[in-house]
Amino acid sequence: MAGLAKDGGTARAEVIKSLIENTGGQVEAVYYAFGEVDLYVLCEVPDNLTAAALGIAVRAAGGVDARIVPLLTAAEIDAAVRLPISYHPPAP
Repeated sequence: MAGLAKDGGTARAEVIKSLIENTGGQVEAVYYAFGEVDLYVLCEVPDNLTAAALGIAVRAAGGVDARIVPLLTAAEIDAAVRLPISYHPPAP
């Protein structure tokens, strides 16, 4: 928040964009919000390892409480439902 108050929203969004792009990712959008969550970053990173590394680095710096939420495309869900999973729920 100190950086946001000092530099403004556009400058902080550029810092976020640089951070993600330096890992091989791409930022789609940065949104500021009111409420429990103050910032949303829609981005694509190369893999889950990169996403974890970004989250760890940001949280370790103490700047923000970062949460990473992987999003799946409709095609990825289609592929998931075609996987041969055998599950039997417990008997009632």
